[in-house]
Amino acid sequence: MNNAIRRKGSTEIAGHLRREIIAGNLAAKERLPPERVLANEYGVARGTVREALNRLADEGMVEIRAGSGSYVSFDPLGQVNAIVESTRPLELIDARFALEPHLCRLAVLHARQQELDALEALAETMESGIDDVVGFSQADMAFHTLLAESTGNSLLVWMMGQINSVRIQDEWARMRQLTLNRETIIAYNDQHRQILAAIRLREPERAANAMKEHLEGARLSLTRAAAT
Repeated sequence: MNNAIRRKGSTEIAGHLRREIIAGNLAAKERLPPERVLANEYGVARGTVREALNRLADEGMVEIRAGSGSYVSFDPLGQVNAIVESTRPLELIDARFALEPHLCRLAVLHARQQELDALEALAETMESGIDDVVGFSQADMAFHTLLAESTGNSLLVWMMGQINSVRIQDEWARMRQLTLNRETIIAYNDQHRQILAAIRLREPERAANAMKEHLEGARLSLTRAAAT
């Protein structure tokens, strides 16, 4: 037991348990030790432990079952899946606005030649698939994913993975069919080229602005499709 937590109040105890749950040290559906055991470990009265558990129950972190004990109810994977499944296409674009322009800045700093060559190959694939919506979409997703990977930041790569999880949902697939046509794909290909050119020239703000222009075009297309 962390000695810094001993003889602390319910707020500190709740904070310690919360961190243990979020870190996965206390897994979803796992039964917590009884109040008397926790009280002994933390060096406090059982009432203090009960107050901490009630606080966590109010937050949805634990479930208190009368006569049975307290169980972890926080499931990070389940929460992520729920968010992915409920995210609307326009919400996705707004999230991408918050993330991808800065990915371009970091790609300017960190992208290696082999990654630039791979982005070039994906751009060529997209240009050869202007009449293939599915093929273009797959290459487009790979292009944006590789931008994230070129930053060398594992957290940003994970965040892009969550964005891609939304992009394969049925609602996004339906909107893709409504928004993608030959003219739009040609415009997107030109924007991808501008992004790649700015990264190759190591111009971070030009790359970020090119990405913003690309996402603005995508958002406009989605807005129009949503209104139909």
